[in-house]
Amino acid sequence: MTRRKIKVNDAQEGGEAVKSGYAEHFEAPSGEAGAVSSAEREEVTTEEIVAAEEGVLSPEDELNVELEQLKEEARESHDKMLRMAAELENFKKRMLREKEISLKFAEENILRELLPSIDNLERAMEQGSNTNDASTLLEGVEMTLKGLMSTLGKFGLRQINGVGEPFDPNFHEALATEASKDIPENTILQEYEKGYLYKERLLRAAKVVVSKGDV
Repeated sequence: MTRRKIKVNDAQEGGEAVKSGYAEHFEAPSGEAGAVSSAEREEVTTEEIVAAEEGVLSPEDELNVELEQLKEEARESHDKMLRMAAELENFKKRMLREKEISLKFAEENILRELLPSIDNLERAMEQGSNTNDASTLLEGVEMTLKGLMSTLGKFGLRQINGVGEPFDPNFHEALATEASKDIPENTILQEYEKGYLYKERLLRAAKVVVSKGDV
């Protein structure tokens, strides 16, 4: 757009007097089609300001914003994963430490329960050394044995039935066989060594003599 001065004479135009002099006249140069007026320029500027104030972003800016948000979410997820991994590792170490302590002192309760039986045996020996009455000593030993078996029973120890029971290779070990008119075949005649179960699991098989019947 160009600006030039034109001279005007005093004249009466549209009922108004125009004094002679120079007036600036703006005109768009030829060939500049679609020239933007100052009002239009102001309108565009206003739209841009409004868009900025309302947070309207270009597609490229929107993608950048979304990318930053995704990066932040990824960082948060990564940090959370690291914290969870650390917590899991600490939990494993704590469980392993507690297990080691538990195994180390697993026998503590059993030993504590056995102490009274040891005390009773010591008292029985002391009494036996001060008397010639074997029955008194025997009575003390029997009571001690009964208390000991009761204590071990609390922890799952159980005797396997022997004499008079049918022979069971799962629980009995036959050391010999003998003929018997009174005891049926495959029945335990004698028990050399008692067998024991620990919580339904064979701890030691009973060593027995088995009847062959009347042969």
